[in-house]
Order: sequence, then structure tokens, then C-alpha cells
Amino acid sequence: MSTSTTNPAGTPDPWPLIHAERARLADALAELTPDQWRAPSACAGWTVEDVVAHLSAVASTGTVAWIVSIVRARFDADRHNARLLAKQRGTTPAETLETFRRSIASTIAPAKAYTALLGETVVHGQDIARPLGITLEPAPEAVAKVARFYARKDFAVNSKTLVAGLTLRADDVPFEAGTGPLVHGPVLDLVLTMAGRPDAAATLAGDGADELRSRLV
Repeated sequence: MSTSTTNPAGTPDPWPLIHAERARLADALAELTPDQWRAPSACAGWTVEDVVAHLSAVASTGTVAWIVSIVRARFDADRHNARLLAKQRGTTPAETLETFRRSIASTIAPAKAYTALLGETVVHGQDIARPLGITLEPAPEAVAKVARFYARKDFAVNSKTLVAGLTLRADDVPFEAGTGPLVHGPVLDLVLTMAGRPDAAATLAGDGADELRSRLV
């Protein structure tokens, strides 16, 4: 049974899904070795620990604080992220993990596009897990919700633009969006592809798959 609640507008509230995916990731992180914490993630230039610190920053920085930070960084996203990461990274991986655990139940967000925040958790979880060769399986309901959001809106990632003129269809959950040549595969790989992860696109099939992969180059 779904744990999602409903907001006054009748739209399913993503917060229970966000909290569940954060908790799932925290449990996986607890099993990592020190070398794995220092290993590169799928985010260029970031280690696993950096990604975890980023997720803690996202969960603890409201809209005003986020705007102040980016303005102080003179709209330099790298400087902005580095400052926020430094605040959330501990002196040891254990401290960084404990900070992230404290953020699990947070309902703070830089913007009100809360499904984008769910996408951050799902995608960055895979940015950590896949390079390490570990299994992290988000809830299908959470991934499908992110897929629907990414297919209809550019927010943080240019997902809608990336898949324009293509039909996306998941093989494992009820999800279909768009018009044009078909691209199909696991919904998680569709989400990761829409988030700009080329490795995930390698698993996709259909008449439009090569076109989609070419857009990621």
C-alpha cells in the first residue's frame, strides 16, 4: 500500500517517498568501507562522500538560504555547491552519514518542486551505487513519479527538452510519455537517462533509442 498522502489540491504528496528513499540510501551507506566513501561517484569531480553531503545540503537549505548562497557565490554553481558541501561534510565518513541521517525526515527544500527533490534522491542514490557496483533499488512508485515529472518539465535537469519528439515507455511499471519514435526500458534507466546519465541509456531499446543516446553526447 502506498505511503503517500494527498495535499489539498489532490496531488499525491511526495514527502513520504522522499523520506523513504533517503532512509534506503542511508542504510546502504552504512555498509560502505572508507575506500568506497572516497571513491568517485557518477557526478564528475565528486566522491561518494561529496554526493552525500550535497543531499544533506539540499535537505537543510530553504529557498532564501539557497538564493543567498548562490548570490554570494556570484552565481557560480561550483562555488555555491562547494560552500554548501563543506558545511555538511564531516571530518569522517561516519560524521557525514550521521548528518545525512538527521536530514531524512526533513521537509526543507530549496524550491517547491518537491518531486524534483525526490528525483535528486533517486538519481544521486544511483550516482553512488552504480559506480561502486552495489544494488540500491528505489521504490517503483518513487521512480515512476520522477519519470512523469522529468518527462513534462525541465527543472534542475533539461529532461523534457532532452526527450522531446520521442515516446518513452517503461517495461516494468505503468509509465508512458511523449510522442514519436519509441524508447523503452526499465523505468529507473529512463529516469537516469533523462537526468543526463549516458551509462543508463545503454540499456534502452526501440527506434528512438539511438537518437536519445546521441543527444547525451
